[in-house]
Amino acid sequence: MNTKNRRKLISRSVGIVITFLLALSSILTFSTAAAAPAQTITKGNTTEKVVALTFDDGSDGTNINNILQTLSTHNVKATFFLSGVGINNHPQTIKNIVNQGHAIGNHSYTHPDFTKISATEMRSQLQRTETAVLNLTGKTTKPFFRPPFGAYNSSVLQTVGDAGYRYSVMWTIDTIDWTGNSSSDIVNRVMTRITPGAIILMHTGAGAKGTPAALPTIITRLKGLGYRFVTMSQLMNLPTSSTRTYTVKAGDTLYAIALRYNTTVARLAQLNNITNTSLIRVGQVLILPGTTTPTTPPSTTVTYTVKAGDTLSAIAARYNTTVARIAAANNITNVNLIRVGQVLKIPTTTSTTPPPTTTVTYTVKAGDTLYAIALRYNTTVARLVAANNISNPNLISVGQRLIIR
Repeated sequence: MNTKNRRKLISRSVGIVITFLLALSSILTFSTAAAAPAQTITKGNTTEKVVALTFDDGSDGTNINNILQTLSTHNVKATFFLSGVGINNHPQTIKNIVNQGHAIGNHSYTHPDFTKISATEMRSQLQRTETAVLNLTGKTTKPFFRPPFGAYNSSVLQTVGDAGYRYSVMWTIDTIDWTGNSSSDIVNRVMTRITPGAIILMHTGAGAKGTPAALPTIITRLKGLGYRFVTMSQLMNLPTSSTRTYTVKAGDTLYAIALRYNTTVARLAQLNNITNTSLIRVGQVLILPGTTTPTTPPSTTVTYTVKAGDTLSAIAARYNTTVARIAAANNITNVNLIRVGQVLKIPTTTSTTPPPTTTVTYTVKAGDTLYAIALRYNTTVARLVAANNISNPNLISVGQRLIIR
């Protein structure tokens, strides 16, 4: 190899290496993009007479069922901040909380002071609790976190935000019920400090012995003052505790998930504190807006077998529906990719056949059967027989022109 060629080869190799390093740098920067820090909430931003009852659950959960009975009697919903040890020690009562429609949040796994542990341990505490709650109830604790002891700093807020918890929930009124104070003292603390949008802090454990007796009085008196009880989600104008979640799978994009659940990328990004909408990871649990469910075909759903040259747009136009609805009904993530022979569910609220504007006909070809033609045009053999005055459905001839509809 002569000197000139050698120089060209070296130059080309160096260029490839530089391009690779720049791409790698971009990927690393891209993959480590941080979410916004969690927002500290001490009170709802409202002048309306609403109040949020919140209960921190620890290892024993002695008073949970008593509290739930009172809430049910007075038709009040509250928010429970769950710990991992509590889920392990009294799983049925945790199920009762969720089954009765109350909201939930994350209160760590073993209740450590987050300002005294590493970011890695913080993430572990949050994830272990989230996983335990999901496995037990099917619900997510996101986007609410309450720091143990109410201890937080900028590092805690950033780590919590990165983990998908948009709100670090504190309180407006501390009943200090964990000290074992009397029910009358708890009631007095609430009634003398109440304000629109207040967040009231209570506990579920045996140490809060005055809470079960204080709760009915608090609810009755606040209702008498015109207060309405809300969950943290309602206080923050977020989806309620019945919000569904979706676990990201290989090949998913935020756009495809938004399409499937009839929402927008922006809404998903907002709910999940996502700053880079191109970056989601397999296994990530996303909060879905409202109580929406994947778009599923209604009772009038029909099917269509994809033929050569078909596009989703053309099929949607034929059946008077949309590409988005067909994609959602068939779990299609790439609307430009369908295959010949693929059987599609066609959601429609009108008829079970493509809406014709003119009569459709078909010329019989070698190998055709009436059944195959009926299947192709999403009709029935009986209808073809009737439309074409056929006496023997097993006898059609090549070149015969059939009226389809």
